[in-house]
Amino acid sequence: MALTIGKLAQLAGVNVETIRYYERIGLLNQPSRPYAGFRTYPAETARRIHFIKRAQQLGFSLKEISELLLLGGGQCEQVRTLAEQNRNRITSRIRDLTAMQAVLDELIECCLSERSVEHCSLIDSLSDKPRDAC
Repeated sequence: MALTIGKLAQLAGVNVETIRYYERIGLLNQPSRPYAGFRTYPAETARRIHFIKRAQQLGFSLKEISELLLLGGGQCEQVRTLAEQNRNRITSRIRDLTAMQAVLDELIECCLSERSVEHCSLIDSLSDKPRDAC
């Protein structure tokens, strides 16, 4: 079944510009345009877009997704290595986000305990001249 770009976008759950972008960066092949007609895409292109979107949800970059697509299913060791690298990046981001959350928790607690009309302890702590603790 051949699909127009609009039908493909609808089937894959993305917008037309996403498909065009994926074509520009090489994640999707751009079909040739028949004389005085519209480009059509094979139905398997929707499966490829679903793969790309699912990989993005798991934290893979578009560059990594391109590598995964090139490797295919027969290169399990290399695919696993990419997955491990991605997992390690996610673990590091979780640590960073947890530390950021702890700092924000402290700042929010200062705001709740101080309740000054003249200044805001949270703003003070973010300024160039932070005050000492709450």
